[in-house]
Amino acid sequence: MKLIAAAALTLFAAAPVLAQTTPTPTPAPGATTATPPATAPAGAAKFTVDTPIEQLVADEKAKAVLTSVLGGDITQNPFYDQIKAMSFAQVQPLSQGQITDELMKKLADGLAAIK
Repeated sequence: MKLIAAAALTLFAAAPVLAQTTPTPTPAPGATTATPPATAPAGAAKFTVDTPIEQLVADEKAKAVLTSVLGGDITQNPFYDQIKAMSFAQVQPLSQGQITDELMKKLADGLAAIK
């Protein structure tokens, strides 16, 4: 749980950078703005470290992987609301080394094993 808190606290330090957005381009007249839904290639993992944390938590098996690897329930972290829309791949660079490559590999392997 300390790992999650440290990563979330570090995230707050980077919040001004993350809050900046790029303006959305205006579509040409007559152009459609609908984007077709993305589909995963056959045989692709259901979840990855690029999946938003809130989607992982919503799935019982994925949440079990997170709890096992992180050593606690991420939803109990006081900063959960601020990081839930991000993926672990997005949070890792902001964690000041708290989310190591080894931890990311454990998460990736655990999530890839979900069928």
